[in-house]
Amino acid sequence: MTTWHEGRRVKLAADLRLAGTLLPAGGQPEETQAPAGTLFLAAGTEGTVVRAEEHRAEPGPEVREYERLKALLDDFGHQMPPASRERLVAEVASLEPAWTAYRTAARRVTVRVRLDNGFVLGDARADLFAPA
Repeated sequence: MTTWHEGRRVKLAADLRLAGTLLPAGGQPEETQAPAGTLFLAAGTEGTVVRAEEHRAEPGPEVREYERLKALLDDFGHQMPPASRERLVAEVASLEPAWTAYRTAARRVTVRVRLDNGFVLGDARADLFAPA
């Protein structure tokens, strides 16, 4: 897995076609505008990562419960009566598949890249880029 960080040199991994409406930076999109144009960017166009953000899905109730019970077990398990500790260990074990699935789920990374030709691509999927 590629690590994304500010200052990393990247290049477009595939040709891109950007189509849509144009508006001034900071402007609000109008409700119904016709497409204003199309821009093509060639694969191999290089640039620099300005910002990278990792997005992860919100944990579900089973994941939150696993985190809560695991913390309880780790912090106070040694002080618990044996029967209570065994019951807590069993509850943690039953929630572990949800925790494992959450931890291994694919994370979505978006980047803001200033291309060498002056264009800036913001909130672009990181998989559109390769290390330069």
